Amino acid sequence: MSALLTDLRLPLSEETARGLALGQMVTVSGLMFTGRSRFHIRAIQDNVLPPIRFDEINAFFHVGPVMRQVGGEWQVVSCEPTSSIRFERYGPDVVRRLKLRALLGKTTMGPGTAKALAEVGGVHLSKIGLCGNALARRIKKVHAGYFVEELGKTEATWVFEVERFGPFFVDMDARGANYFEDLDRAARERMAEQLERLGVPRDYAWTSVSGEGCEAQ
Repeated sequence: MSALLTDLRLPLSEETARGLALGQMVTVSGLMFTGRSRFHIRAIQDNVLPPIRFDEINAFFHVGPVMRQVGGEWQVVSCEPTSSIRFERYGPDVVRRLKLRALLGKTTMGPGTAKALAEVGGVHLSKIGLCGNALARRIKKVHAGYFVEELGKTEATWVFEVERFGPFFVDMDARGANYFEDLDRAARERMAEQLERLGVPRDYAWTSVSGEGCEAQ
């Protein structure tokens, strides 16, 4: 993973997205919108979308923020990213339909979303040791809230203006690669070497875990 930190200006261009390297550390500045399960389901199954120009706001933050209203204006109390893999069922269709350049969240997503991001020229950005309360301080303004009364503050879609929001790192690039899959593959390739170094016999195996116990053979 690169130690350099790049601030990405939103809306993100296809050229910029395709130029990002897997593992690159970034922050983002500009306008983004939020959503969770209800956003995905309504967008794909019900054809219901908030009135957002997705060509102008093309970064999607997977979060259910803690919000409060003060003097008629909305403020973000905390915005801890939620696990993006939860949305893999609808993720590819949402990316293609809205032509999203950036997804921001926790963990990663699956091969369907990776393929869609490669097609449209987008990336997934994963959190790095973030605290939702600290992230909230990087939100300059809440521009809009959609479906608040209908869905509640957590599942509503919010439009945030952020400045040097992050850091995140590029865990899925615009070529279809996945940082975590590469890491897992490298670990599997080195497993035999590490077991040998630790003196673990080649025929060592674990019994299947059951209600009777999980003793090693």
